[in-house]
Amino acid sequence: MARLIKDGAVVQDEWTRLGADFDTDATLPAGKLIVPLHLWEARGEELRARSEPLGIWIDSSQHPEAVGDALAYLQLIAINFPVFSDGRGYSYARLLREKYGFSGELRAMGDVLRDQLFLLRRCGFDSFEIRADRDAADALAGLGDFAHVYQGATVDPGTPLLLRGAQEARPVRASA
Repeated sequence: MARLIKDGAVVQDEWTRLGADFDTDATLPAGKLIVPLHLWEARGEELRARSEPLGIWIDSSQHPEAVGDALAYLQLIAINFPVFSDGRGYSYARLLREKYGFSGELRAMGDVLRDQLFLLRRCGFDSFEIRADRDAADALAGLGDFAHVYQGATVDPGTPLLLRGAQEARPVRASA
């Protein structure tokens, strides 16, 4: 069963993610790869020369600034949430989208639960690897858990809930 939510649907993952323990001297598999940051640092020149799509994954202990020069070569960046209570990935997503201008796929992986999806998407994530012990179809419903928001977001900077009433209540002055 698929464990990936992307574009509002449960889909098959077309990418191969290499683990943190992948030997930096091992032969790289063919196809779309998501490599750990340490592999990019060790074999960046070889990875840049590949014609196949490339992604990098970082742990929450690795600042997105470390991806820096790789951004131009990446179609995907995945951020690992080692535990669901580690919120650094939310900030990293906003930095990647807003400060570094990353426009490719931004994936949440690791300890990702339904309760997080709505807010992860608002921070800029557009795909989510769901934990193996969770139902991906149920998690998908989490994207619509809330109808109103209290602040703007990376993907929807609309008017925050608390300001909506104030804006609607303002009298409109006719111009003379």
